[in-house]
Parts: sequence; structure tokens; C-alpha cells
Amino acid sequence: MLAAFSAPGQFFKGNVHGHSTNSDGRQTPDRVCALYRDAGYDFVAITDHFRPNYGYPITDTRAFRDAGFTTLIGAELHAPATARGVDWHILAVGLPFGFAPPAPEETGPELAWRARHAGAFIGLAHPHWYQLTIEDGRALDAAHAVEVYNHTSQVHTDRGDGLVMYDALLSEGRKLNALAVDDSHWKNGDAFGGWVMVKAQTNTPEALLAALHAGAYYSTQGPEIADIRVEGDELVVSCSPASAIMALGPVSDSAREHAPVGGPGLTQARLELASFKGNWCRVTVVDDRGRRAWTNPLWLP
Repeated sequence: MLAAFSAPGQFFKGNVHGHSTNSDGRQTPDRVCALYRDAGYDFVAITDHFRPNYGYPITDTRAFRDAGFTTLIGAELHAPATARGVDWHILAVGLPFGFAPPAPEETGPELAWRARHAGAFIGLAHPHWYQLTIEDGRALDAAHAVEVYNHTSQVHTDRGDGLVMYDALLSEGRKLNALAVDDSHWKNGDAFGGWVMVKAQTNTPEALLAALHAGAYYSTQGPEIADIRVEGDELVVSCSPASAIMALGPVSDSAREHAPVGGPGLTQARLELASFKGNWCRVTVVDDRGRRAWTNPLWLP
């Protein structure tokens, strides 16, 4: 079953990819935290660019935590080189202070594994934005998740969707989860467009990071998913009012594996699992404004 709906606790809303004046963002770290807190978020991770021209920052936001709002520590890591010859962009949430800068000979995949071994949750950042190839996706094998939606990439370049890369890797058997993020730089409305709803018993850095590692979350641009459960051969989805609820999986020779339900004001759907010949499916919920929510994959027998 999907951990986001079977794990104990409650949902906490957070953004796990964003920037401040410690790298190329336009807001100071304290202001970033205040903006997310005032917008109703429960937590945020400021993940400034871990580059030498910024002094390899791991932005310390511990002072901005309070009883109702917390922060995770992280960075966006960079090292040579993707198949297109540019630096990698690797999201690392839960990175320890003192994490060493990349060595001159260290590759992006090696850097990602070093961050993962240090306890970080690793995301493959905005794959469409900088045109990662499927070979790149395979190479970054330390990743826990793929950014299926990056709001800054969508607002600035119309390349915010990472689902093609995500589904291709799932179909190759990679056990990856999905992320929706802002990647906020505070330029031209690039905040509050994509976030995660993390299921945890407490809104603490330790509990949230453990839930991310466990896949106990879903990602959204606005729609809320209250529950997903398996009943017999059906997947039962309960959500906020939606115009479409669908389950998607790999494409086989015999059928396009896609179980949709459509109509105005949907709050529940029963989706047949029998059509899925592959070993995974995931759920998308779409509201009447076209905003989407995505689950992590359900791995089938």
C-alpha cells in the first residue's frame, strides 16, 4: 500500500527546493521562511546552490523554527557532467552541516551517493529544464525521487514537467518517488506553485526527513488526496473536488494502461487494477483549474 495513506500521523505541507540570497535567490533566508510560514506551509527547505562562487553554502535555518513551523537543511549540489556536458543539479535534503565540497574528480552520481550516505534525501532536479537524457537518469542511481513538477522551470521556461523521465525510469524498475517543488528564486511569481504533503506524527525535522525517505508523502499543485486504498481489484481514491482522477502505468503491447474517471466535482473514484500488466501504477488527480496532484507509485505483484 502507499505509505502516504497507510502511515500513522497527519499531513504537513512543505517546499523542499528553494533558494535565498545565500546563492541566487532574491530573499534572505529569514524572509524566505517567513513567506512560507505566512502562506500556510508547515515546513521549508532552503537548498542554495552548493557552488564555489557562493562559498558552498548549507543555509542554516534553525533559528527560524517555532512551535508551528520547522525547516529542513539542504543544498542543491553540482558536479560535472551530464550527457550534454553541463553540471548536474542534485537536490539533497537533510544534508549535514560540514558536508565537504566536491573533489575535482568527483562526478555528479558520485557526489549524489556521498550525500545519500551522509543521510540526505536525494532528488533528481528539474530533468526537463536542462534536458537530462534517460542515460543521465539511469546514471544518477542514488536518487530517491524525481521532480515531476518544478514551478520555477514552468514559470520561466515552460519546462516544469518531469513525468516523461519519471515514468521511463519506473518502467525500467527503478524504485523512485515523485516530487513537486517550487525551486523558488523569488523572481516573477516562482513560489507557491508546487509542494509536498508529508505524512508524519510530528512536524519535526527528524520525522519529516524519515517520512520523505519512506515515501510517506504525495505531491501537488493544489488538489488534496485524503486517502487511497486497495479494495479487491480496485483502487479507491478520495480527494478534494476534482474534474479527473486517473491511474497510470506502463504502456504494454496489448493496452495503454490508464484507468480514468472524469466529471465535475469528483471526490471519490474506483479505478480498476486489472488492466495494469506492468508492475506499477500511480494516481493523478486534476482539479477544475487544471492543477494536478501525484502519488508515488504503487508497486503491483
